[in-house]
Amino acid sequence: MVMADRPEVPTANLSLSAIAVVGLAQNMVTGLAKVPFRQPLHGVLSPLENVAAATTRQVVRTFMGYSSSLPVEEFRSIELVLDRLSRVVLPPWVRLRRGVDRSTGEIAGVPGIWLRPRGVTPRATILYLHGGGYIGTSPEMYTAWVSTLVAGTGAEAFVPDYRLAPEFPFPAGVDDARAVHDALRPRAAGGVLVVAGDSGGGGLATSLVEDLDERGEPGPDGLVLLSPEVDLDLDDPSISENATSDILPWNIPVSPYLRGVDPADHRVSALHARVDCYPPTIVVSGGAEMFRDSVRRLVTRMDEEGVAVRAVEVDGVFHVFPILLPWSHCAKDVVGRIDEFVDDVIDSAQSHIHASRLARSRSRNNP
Repeated sequence: MVMADRPEVPTANLSLSAIAVVGLAQNMVTGLAKVPFRQPLHGVLSPLENVAAATTRQVVRTFMGYSSSLPVEEFRSIELVLDRLSRVVLPPWVRLRRGVDRSTGEIAGVPGIWLRPRGVTPRATILYLHGGGYIGTSPEMYTAWVSTLVAGTGAEAFVPDYRLAPEFPFPAGVDDARAVHDALRPRAAGGVLVVAGDSGGGGLATSLVEDLDERGEPGPDGLVLLSPEVDLDLDDPSISENATSDILPWNIPVSPYLRGVDPADHRVSALHARVDCYPPTIVVSGGAEMFRDSVRRLVTRMDEEGVAVRAVEVDGVFHVFPILLPWSHCAKDVVGRIDEFVDDVIDSAQSHIHASRLARSRSRNNP
């Protein structure tokens, strides 16, 4: 369940794949040698967490930098290896540590992974759009993180394997997300559907809400955005100011996804779209990430246009830190806030459902 599994997506041969994997390993070793272990007191976390954060930052940046330099066929081959590794390592951990069951499925022709709380009826359904800058990663790589949301909220979650660029540029991902959303909407557990996403998946979530609004279709009951990529112009001061403190590469790739579409197009950049159509939303970001300014501007616009938005910006941490630093106190705090937000969305949506049913009942009894 990764792009390389699609028959129309070419991958490198075995020799080139092996060379690419070895090259990645060598770059990882070189990158880890640069981690400033001698400076554990520098940072907003505890000394041990600072070292872990520095190590994580270097590993992720090394992977992103190396992968972006490869031909797409070799990149897909490395991605396939990581997906298969995740498939072996993560499901047992999810079952034992989170009390969450994993299964594969297909919604509206889009394959994906279901994560459900074990032994209880789900309170809601979460459509989770995984990150990866519109070009990489897979649902399998997100099972640990999404299982955390499932365990905390009591909701079930579907993580679709939506189509990625450059093989499938915009609007393929939006089309897949909309198809899954429309199929889940009438069957959502408890009648409540929440859309969530991180990084490029967060940007895709905003594109989905915009697309549904333009079509006159009902959107989700709530929106959870983690470090969303919402301005593909990439010209905010924080792009350069936080280039050394973030995990993202300095040359964030957007052209493979856009394929000629204006980065200021409202369909791909939420900062250029209407936001008054958004449902209640929580936005999480790091003060040391490159998307800091664009996320701040999005939150300001949402607040000005009457959206019920909750903003959580944590100083000194990087892009999608709750996913990459799950052991940190700041990540645990954010997870608690997301759980609380989803609880409120469920309560509000179910109150509305109850009121609607009561009104219909009264209408039938008083013709």
